[in-house]
Amino acid sequence: MTALTRTARHQRTRAVFASWIGTTIEYYDFSCYGLGASLIFAKIFFPSANPTTGTLLSLSSFGVAYVARPLGALVFGHFGDRMGRRRTLIFTLLLMGVSTIAIGALPTYSQIGLAAPVLLVVARLLQGFAVGGEYGGAILMTVEHSADNKRGLFGSLVNTGTTAGLVLANLAFLLALRLPDEQLLSWGWRIPFLLSTLLVVIGLIARTVLEETPDFAEVKQRDAVREFPIVDVARNHLGTVSLVALGIIASGSTFTLTTVFSLTYGKLGLGLGGSAMLDVLLPATVVVLVALPLFGRLADRVGVRALFLGGLVSLIVLPFVWFALLDTRQYGLMLLGFALLFVGYAANYAVVPAYFAQVFPSGVRFTGLSVGFTIGLIASNAIAPAVATSLLEASGGWEAIAAYMASTAVISLVAGIFLRIPTTGSERVAAPRLVDDSVTDN
Repeated sequence: MTALTRTARHQRTRAVFASWIGTTIEYYDFSCYGLGASLIFAKIFFPSANPTTGTLLSLSSFGVAYVARPLGALVFGHFGDRMGRRRTLIFTLLLMGVSTIAIGALPTYSQIGLAAPVLLVVARLLQGFAVGGEYGGAILMTVEHSADNKRGLFGSLVNTGTTAGLVLANLAFLLALRLPDEQLLSWGWRIPFLLSTLLVVIGLIARTVLEETPDFAEVKQRDAVREFPIVDVARNHLGTVSLVALGIIASGSTFTLTTVFSLTYGKLGLGLGGSAMLDVLLPATVVVLVALPLFGRLADRVGVRALFLGGLVSLIVLPFVWFALLDTRQYGLMLLGFALLFVGYAANYAVVPAYFAQVFPSGVRFTGLSVGFTIGLIASNAIAPAVATSLLEASGGWEAIAAYMASTAVISLVAGIFLRIPTTGSERVAAPRLVDDSVTDN
């Protein structure tokens, strides 16, 4: 093995870890907020005589971060395509961590009144602004450091950070929920948010020692850096941005409904205790951690697009199976329901990094990917918990919610059918496309 090859592999390993830790922090922070919004915030930030009303307000605050994400995608996408992936990702990670730590330090409604939920929403908006550029940049950091025939695998490894962040957040909250209610509501709920400090420090160290990606370095070397990447995206790639946005709706909705709304459903729909659903959800996430890299490796053999579409087909059916098994209230069957749904989710989500990154040329890739991904999450993650809670309140059952989940899979399936990866390697690196449909299958 040559020195150059060893250096490249060393940088790839660093890139995967730096991207993974950033994605882990992103989803740890977001999962902490989702758990807090489902279980705690209605009592300490949104007190109401009607528990369902308080829960709806709390879950709505979960969605406000997605309002700021498009702005973050535009701002950080611009700097990511102008200044490089590395420096941009350092700043997004720092801002995201500070926002989460601030949430853990906020006074509650009983201490400062209406100012408490206002400050909570402000901190949540800053979280969303930072995350608008974080995930897209993390994907690019890994995919652009990887060989073409390994992008499915290494991209899927970054996505395991999604589940790792979820698991860490669930563990932190599971321990906090063991506290007596008085201690939990006074100080115990703060601990998971403040623990984000440690992850942020690790992430910053990992990113400061990382080199810029080869794809962006080549764009810069050829003096092909766009002055206003968003203008190029608007002129030449709006179709691709739209398809990416629609393509992520299914996995985004599935993730949020299984990890956030399921806790609300356990409480309001099944009458289970506060931590009962967490006791099922936490071990089920092991399925995602194992399945993501397996499907990523498979995608490098059969094609990322084929696996993406196959996962979506399963997500049309599996929500009905999931809810039916949850309604048994039997631990083993509930665990099986989560596991089956997570397999379908993993098949689809494992290939999102390699698939979505490669549909844009490198010169506008940060902007195009971040904007498309963010718009899709607004149409999925942002509204899914509130929509599902409203459907539960209106219908009293799960069938309408399962149909809602299946409809998102149909939308993403149609988008995936039309979304293609360019075949020419040079186009991936820099050359702007004049048309958006002169592509073929991967």
